[in-house]
Amino acid sequence: MENRRTFIKKSGLLVAASSLPLTAFSIPIQKKKLGVALVGLGYYSRDLLSPALQLTENCELKGIVTGSPEKIPVWKEKYGLKDKNIYNYENMHEMANNDEIDVVYIVLPNTLHKKYTLIAANAGKHVWCEKPMATTVEDCQIMIDACKKNKVQLTIGYRLQHEPVTQKITKWATEKPYGTIKHVFSETGFHNGANDPMHWKIRKEYGGGAMFDMGVYALNASRYVTGLEPIAVSAIQSNTRSHIFDADETTVFNLEFPNEITAACKATFAANIGMLHTICENGSYELKPFQSYSGVKGTTSDGKILNPSEGNQQARQMDDDALAILSGDPNNVLVPGEEGLLDIKVVEAIQKSASKNGERVTI
Repeated sequence: MENRRTFIKKSGLLVAASSLPLTAFSIPIQKKKLGVALVGLGYYSRDLLSPALQLTENCELKGIVTGSPEKIPVWKEKYGLKDKNIYNYENMHEMANNDEIDVVYIVLPNTLHKKYTLIAANAGKHVWCEKPMATTVEDCQIMIDACKKNKVQLTIGYRLQHEPVTQKITKWATEKPYGTIKHVFSETGFHNGANDPMHWKIRKEYGGGAMFDMGVYALNASRYVTGLEPIAVSAIQSNTRSHIFDADETTVFNLEFPNEITAACKATFAANIGMLHTICENGSYELKPFQSYSGVKGTTSDGKILNPSEGNQQARQMDDDALAILSGDPNNVLVPGEEGLLDIKVVEAIQKSASKNGERVTI
């Protein structure tokens, strides 16, 4: 049975990228650090990405794109940003003439990912896009095509695929130290107080909801822990706070993989949960927590301890992605746009099943 990376390549999704010359993603050789511009200055950029960019070795914060002028003085003072590297959403395309910015990191509501990925790609900038990649497979493909056309890298911000403990159990999908994988349990969520009733995470029109925000962790984990692509899904969505939440508060979904492997998953805004448990023929292993920003750790059925790794997850992710660009080799991209598309393909099936009261949907 093909693993999922072989499947991606054979399906033709990576063919165009892998056939590009090695200089396709090149940066002038004298450049040792890539300049990064953050697009969107909300919580994740402010509290996680910008501090992480002070720890990176291969990239650095050089610019921002914001629609909130009042934030500009704060960021300029804190990070010493130049006026010429500060943009708004209307003039962002002008960074095409700015050699100090090499990478644009899209940190916006999910339904805006495509629009600003296209602007960045057309400006000749590499694109790092937060997960989920987009809200439809069609949008994902448009993003991939635009980046290929402009010969820039597109990578999705799945930080856990850069995390050492997670990488260890991902290898176990092929090494099978506990025998054949049989079943996966994956739960992820946090209690969203919904203090801002207009926040995009709880609004369906912006691509909000538990499935898009937290469910992609459980889904992506089920894929990398098995090394396979799901072939069918069934799902139920619920909302106990419909007076607040316009999108799903909780999504419970079951995945079917080849070889009769199954995964039972849950994503929620109603509870603080985070667990990835893999049952095999001769044992099991578990990560708990598995999707947190630090302290990912695990245990095995025979008593082994998978200790948390040191270092900042976001810094490791961005350094890895910067090295992939600096190498000039598209094959060094750990989480390409094609990986993000495969998740959204499954999410579309999950949404379809949920709309039909849990009906089984083949993928």
